Amino acid sequence: MSLQETFGSLVFNDAVMRQRLPKETYQVLHRTIAEGRTLNADVASVVANTMKDWAMEKGATHYTHWFQPMTGVTAEKHDSFLSPIEGGGAIMEFSGKELVRGESDASSFPSGGLRSTFEARGYTAWDPTSYAFIKGDTLCIPTAFCGYGGQALDKKTPLLRSMQALSHQAKRILRLFGHHDVKKVTATVGPEQEYFLIDRELYDQRKDLIYTGRTLLGARPPKGQELDDHYFGNLKPRVAAFMREVDEELWKLGVSAKTEHNEAAPCQHELAPIFTTANLATDHNQLTMETMRRVAAKHGFACLLHEKPFAGVNGSGKHNNWSMSTDTGMNLLEPGETPAENAQFLLFLVAVIKAVDLHQDLLRISVASAGNDHRLGAHEAPPAIVSIFLGDELQQILDALEHHNAYVAGEKTTMNIGVKTLPRIPKDTTDRNRTSPLAFTGNKFEFRMPGSAMSISEANVVLNTAVADVLADFADELEKADDLRAAVEQIVVDTITRHKRILFSGNSYSKEWKQEAEKRGLLNLPSTPDALPYLILPRNIALFERQRVYTGEEIHSRYEIQLENYCKILLIEGHTMLDMVNQEIIPAVMAYAKKVADSALAKRAFLPDLDLSCEERLVRRLNELLLGISEKARALEDSMNALPRDEKPLIRARHCRDQIFQAMESLRKLADQAEMITEESIWPFPGYGKLLTTK
Repeated sequence: MSLQETFGSLVFNDAVMRQRLPKETYQVLHRTIAEGRTLNADVASVVANTMKDWAMEKGATHYTHWFQPMTGVTAEKHDSFLSPIEGGGAIMEFSGKELVRGESDASSFPSGGLRSTFEARGYTAWDPTSYAFIKGDTLCIPTAFCGYGGQALDKKTPLLRSMQALSHQAKRILRLFGHHDVKKVTATVGPEQEYFLIDRELYDQRKDLIYTGRTLLGARPPKGQELDDHYFGNLKPRVAAFMREVDEELWKLGVSAKTEHNEAAPCQHELAPIFTTANLATDHNQLTMETMRRVAAKHGFACLLHEKPFAGVNGSGKHNNWSMSTDTGMNLLEPGETPAENAQFLLFLVAVIKAVDLHQDLLRISVASAGNDHRLGAHEAPPAIVSIFLGDELQQILDALEHHNAYVAGEKTTMNIGVKTLPRIPKDTTDRNRTSPLAFTGNKFEFRMPGSAMSISEANVVLNTAVADVLADFADELEKADDLRAAVEQIVVDTITRHKRILFSGNSYSKEWKQEAEKRGLLNLPSTPDALPYLILPRNIALFERQRVYTGEEIHSRYEIQLENYCKILLIEGHTMLDMVNQEIIPAVMAYAKKVADSALAKRAFLPDLDLSCEERLVRRLNELLLGISEKARALEDSMNALPRDEKPLIRARHCRDQIFQAMESLRKLADQAEMITEESIWPFPGYGKLLTTK
C-alpha cells in the first residue's frame, strides 16, 4: 500500500463518506459538519449502518464512544456489533441512536461536585466534526461527555463551545470588511509533542517512573546535555524504527505526523504534525500520545510524557501553534506583503494582544499542573510570566501607529553566507525568541507553555474564548461606526496604548525581566496553587458565561478537580519516594557500609598497622548519610500525615507545595549524595547515567 493509500485508511473521513453514503445523505451530513447544524435521526441511521459496514470490512467487531474526561486521558467502553436473533443466531447491527448517543457512568469520573456519587447517569454525544476511526478491532467514535443535566464533564465540550464563540464573533468582524461569503471561522492548531524514550528494562526497575512518570531520585551523570550534541543529532537505529512505525500508525488514523527529530536532552525527541482544526488537533494529539506509548513498548522502550522526568536536563513541552482560518481559505493572522496597510490583519492581531493581556491569568491556569511547575521558567521553557513576542517589523508597525507616525518598511535583505556555490537566502523580518511564552511566528502564535503530558484543550479553550470576547467588543463598536476605517484605526491605536505592557522582545529568562514585569503589573504565578485561585474570580467566570463556554458551576468544578489532582500527585510522589528510600536505598547504603567495614576488618586482621583512614572516612560518611536520610524520610512522612483532611482544596494544595514537596526535595538531596558514593552494583535501581545513555 502506498503512503497516499495508507493515510487515513482507518478513518471514516469525508472521502469515504462521499463514496459510500447516498448523495442526499452525504450532503446533509456535510452541511451538519460545515455549518454546525443538527443531524436528524433518519440521516444518523443511514450513516451508522454505512459506518458499521465500512468498519467491519476493516476488521472491526466492536464500537466505542471515545471521549476525553477530566482525567486528562481518553476513555472508551466497548460494545460489539453483535445482536442475537430468534433461533440462536445473531446479526451485526449499529443504529443511528447508538451512533449519536451513548451512556456512561458519570459518577466514576472527576466532576468537581457537578455529580454526586449516586448520580451515575452521563451521556456521550457524537462529534460529527471529528471523524470516526478504527483502533485494533474497534470503531472509535469521537464524542463529547456530559452529565444528566447537560453539565460538561469532559475537555471536548468546552472546546467546541469556544470554537463556536470564536467563529461567531470573528464573522461579525469579517462582515464589516465585506467578507459575506464566510460561513465559518475555525481555530487551527498544530501541537508539537516532546517526549523521552528510555529502555523498558531500566524503566521497569524504577518505581518512581512506573508510579509517577518522573524520577524522584537520581544523581546527575558526568555528562548530560552540556555539549548540545543530541539536538537534531543522527537518529539511532532503534529510535528511527520507532519513529517510522509511529508515523505509519498515525497516518492510518489520519494524523498528519510531519516532522521528527532529536531534542535538546539526551533520549528526548519531538514529533510535530501539520495544522488542523482545534478539536481535531486535540483528538489527534491524544491519539499521538497513545500511539507513542504503545509502539514504544514494541521496540523495547518506555515513552515518558512527563513534563520533567529527569532533573538537570530539559523537560518536555507541547508547543501549541494557534491561528484562525475561514472556510474560504483565509488565514486571519496572515500579515500579507504590507502588514502596515492590512487593517483587517492588524485588528485581529491587536485582538489577540488585548485578550492575552486581559486574561494572562487564565492562560497560566490553562497550563498549570504539578508536573509543569517543574518545567516553567527552568531555562528550557518559558517563565510563568505571560508575555507576547511580535518580532521587529510588527513591533515597529505598532509603535508607529501608537505615536501616529508613518511606518517606513525596511528593504527585504538577503544573507550572504560567504560561499559562492550557496544561494543568497531571503532574510526574515525578525529572529525567533525561544524564551517567549507566546510568540508570533509568521501567521500564527506559538504558545510554548503547555506541558508534554497535557491535553491541549484547556489552552485552546482560553485562547478561543478570550479572543472571541475581545472581538465581540470590537464588533459592537465597529457596527455603530460611520467611518469604518477611522474606527478600526482608533481601536488599533487604543488597544496598543492600553495593552502594550504584555509585549516583550528580550530574554524572558533574565532577572531583569522579572523586575520589569512586576513594574508593568504583569502576573508571576510560579506554582499551580498560586495560579488556580484566579480561575474563580468573578470577572473570569463572567467571561466564560458571556461566551457560553462554561457555566459558573462548571468553572468551580474544574477549580476543585485541578487542586485535588495536584494534591493527589504530590501524595503519590511522596509515598513512592518513601517506598524507594525505606525499602531500597537505606538497605543498599547499609549493605555497602557493611561491605566496606568488613573489608577494613579483614585487612586489619592480616596487616594490623595498615592505614584504613579511607575506609573509616567512607563508612563514617555513609553512616552520616543514613542518619540524615532516615531523618528526612521521617519528616516527609510527618508532612504527609499533617495534610489537612477537611480543609478547602486550596489549603491542602498549599500544604503539599510548601511542606510535602519541600520535604521531598530535602530527602532527595541526601539520597542523591549517597548514590554518588555507593558502589554501583549495590545501588538498587539504574541511575541517570544508564537511563539517559542506553539505546
